[in-house]
Amino acid sequence: MSLAAADIAFATDLFSDIPNLTTRKMFGGLGIYADGVIFALMRSDGQLLLKAQDAAFTAKLGTAGSTQWTYTRKNGAASSMPYWTLPDAALDDPASATTLAREALALLG
Repeated sequence: MSLAAADIAFATDLFSDIPNLTTRKMFGGLGIYADGVIFALMRSDGQLLLKAQDAAFTAKLGTAGSTQWTYTRKNGAASSMPYWTLPDAALDDPASATTLAREALALLG
């Protein structure tokens, strides 16, 4: 399953205040970049995730209702990715989404 054009437009509109925003289709989803640094993903199901590796930032996201992206490998082992769902409140609020994206970028750079 790949993303619809409307899903991609939603993501780019949501993060439109991020300078030098670019996207790249990958694995049926979308990588979202600022100045060539990936800070978010949109999975093929349309779910938006922020890259978060810092303990304080992941705690903040968890408090806001985000969950870490985990999946089960072919051998049955659980694996976690360094991406957290965008809080529901931020999905309807570009200013909030942009604030979180800028925080993610600051920690990546």
